[in-house]
Amino acid sequence: MLECVESDSNFLNNVITGDESWVYGKDPETKAQSSQWKHSSSPGPKKTRQVRSKVKVLLTVFLDSRGVVHHKYAPQGQNVTKEYYEGVLCRLRNAVRCKRPDLWAAETWQLHRDNAPAHSSHLIQSFFWLNTTFP
Repeated sequence: MLECVESDSNFLNNVITGDESWVYGKDPETKAQSSQWKHSSSPGPKKTRQVRSKVKVLLTVFLDSRGVVHHKYAPQGQNVTKEYYEGVLCRLRNAVRCKRPDLWAAETWQLHRDNAPAHSSHLIQSFFWLNTTFP
């Protein structure tokens, strides 16, 4: 990749990268319930220590040098399997076509991903082989 960057200064503008991460939900009612109107001379409200939300969701996000290209929250209890990841890649392909038409038309974009088992499975390799719209 370093050789590509050295020979083409726009190379990284064509790279879309993605990964999954667990994110915690935010309970907006908690913040709204704790807000109070006070006079400027009144003492500040006592705040309790905030605890991490019990809502935990798997987020898959793909981005490039211009920002987020595609993101997907997994259904509750969903793990990243090869079948799930194949569906995410189908939606990514449509997102690139809609959000990055210049990269889509020129067929110059590159997908950077890690070698997690679901990302490098035979099913995913076959998906890339059959879908020539993926570089």
